Amino acid sequence: MADARRQLLVIDDDSIVRKSIVAYLEDSGFSVHQVGDAQAGYDWLATRTPDLIVTDLCMPDVDGLSILKRVRKINTNIPVIVVSGMGVVRDVVEALRYGAADYLVKPLVDLEVLVHAIRRALERHELLTENQRYRHELEKANRDLREYVRLLEHDQKAGRQVQSKLLPPNAYTSGKGLSVAYSIIPSLYLSGDFIDYGLLSNRYFAFYLTDVSGHGAAPAFVTVWLKQLVRRCFREQKIFNTEESFQRDAATLLKLVNREVIQSNIGCHLTCFVGIIDTETLEMRYVVAGHLPLPVLMVGNRAEYLPGKGKPLGIFADGEWDVSVVQLPKNFTLAIFSDGILEVVPPKDLLDKEDYLLKQLGSTHRKAARQNADTHDISDLQTSFGLDNLETVPDDIAILKITGGNG
Repeated sequence: MADARRQLLVIDDDSIVRKSIVAYLEDSGFSVHQVGDAQAGYDWLATRTPDLIVTDLCMPDVDGLSILKRVRKINTNIPVIVVSGMGVVRDVVEALRYGAADYLVKPLVDLEVLVHAIRRALERHELLTENQRYRHELEKANRDLREYVRLLEHDQKAGRQVQSKLLPPNAYTSGKGLSVAYSIIPSLYLSGDFIDYGLLSNRYFAFYLTDVSGHGAAPAFVTVWLKQLVRRCFREQKIFNTEESFQRDAATLLKLVNREVIQSNIGCHLTCFVGIIDTETLEMRYVVAGHLPLPVLMVGNRAEYLPGKGKPLGIFADGEWDVSVVQLPKNFTLAIFSDGILEVVPPKDLLDKEDYLLKQLGSTHRKAARQNADTHDISDLQTSFGLDNLETVPDDIAILKITGGNG
């Protein structure tokens, strides 16, 4: 701020000294109002707020310390410079204790010293005022942010409830010798991983696990859209309703979903594993669409990855997917994970992670068999990988466990 716009108040009962100070300050570019006693100063302050006050310490009616105290009650932010004919240390300490911006001793031989003190006090006051403004703005921004986070959490929780209601029943038994359990651990409130399954024509058990790219609300909304899309495909395309369609429709479903994802321009792609089990013959046909890790089949003491490969959905318009076939025994366990599991296993290299996953699953399965534990439950897999102890996960983790017979 230019000095000409600075309004100063000078209080001094010595008119000669006061006029000398005022003249010099006005010549230095300040706008100055002068009074000869404390009461006149109070009256002027009742209707105006100066940028700074210069007051004499020793006056007959009211001393400068009393003025300083009074000013602090009126407005704590006005800088006050105290001028005294006596450089008594006690007075200096008292003045500074009550908030004086500076203390100068008369006679002021060089009034430029006063000008320098005024400008320094004004600069300091300006910095304090600016800091206070920044603090108030920051506090307001923090309040707004907290409110935004509160609303966001409310929306995310509502979205999570919607998403959870679209999931199939957990701890499901098909009545055809199959038991299903699953778990989805989101990295945020909402998950881009999704699982669905159901028994078709009272014979074919169809299921899928999908992982939509990204985190949070956008991929979660895609999973909601995907469930409705798959339902529509079942209804309109009549897939998986005959023995012939059982042999081909896993790939047909992926082609339909791939086309819809590309045409919708949702900005996401997804990996997927789709399987369908003929509960009468225990033949399973499945399709892999860019999904890692591959499903693990556990039979007896053996655990192995099911072979398969294919492109993710939503990227390649001309994508083709091969249907693989495996004959399942009466007793088996099939474990399918989203790639979030690879983020929480110890090894760093992908191949080492996959090897660790396979060995850990085999060990867990053999241990459960020795102890005659319930292999239909999914808690053994969660415990095996320490998922029960994780407060947060870097990526969504989905686990689907399908058990045939006694596993």
